[in-house]
Amino acid sequence: MAEAERIIGTPDSEKADEAEAPAPGPRGKRRIAVLFAVALFAYLLDLGSKMLVVAKLEHHAPIEIIGDLLKFEAVRNPGAAFGIGEAFTVIFTVIAAAVIVVIARLARKLYSLPWAIALGLLLGGALGNLTDRIFRAPGVFEGAVVDFIAPAHFAVFNLADSAIVCGGFLIVILSFRGLDPDGTVHKD
Repeated sequence: MAEAERIIGTPDSEKADEAEAPAPGPRGKRRIAVLFAVALFAYLLDLGSKMLVVAKLEHHAPIEIIGDLLKFEAVRNPGAAFGIGEAFTVIFTVIAAAVIVVIARLARKLYSLPWAIALGLLLGGALGNLTDRIFRAPGVFEGAVVDFIAPAHFAVFNLADSAIVCGGFLIVILSFRGLDPDGTVHKD
């Protein structure tokens, strides 16, 4: 976790935070509000879609959206992407919780709108899948994630996964362009 904070620009120690970080001004507070608004939107969209899938699609035949190219099919995934690591559900839960903590810490130094959107997508997606891991069967911290978007010849995924991938992709673009979360631009 400390490595992720170092890369994105958050000091490792609380003393460094207090000594170096001025109180966030109105611009910083707006960026934090954007981060949490995007996260809430992504989370609620994911949660609502999963509730609908469980209520209407689970234990039913898949719904073809674009022939065999795209279907909606309810799948419970105890592992990570592509169903890998089914025995490590607790570890994935801890990783998701750590991501949430890192993003919450980064929010204090956030002055970039694109970073606010990217981190909001990551936060909303992580919260969506973490909710499944905590509250779905077979039990607390061992729950299977509800996946339902099934493209042909690819893994079944959900809207939380999409938010995480989009947020990660945006972070890669921002990093290549030299834009830091604090709004500064650097050229390496």
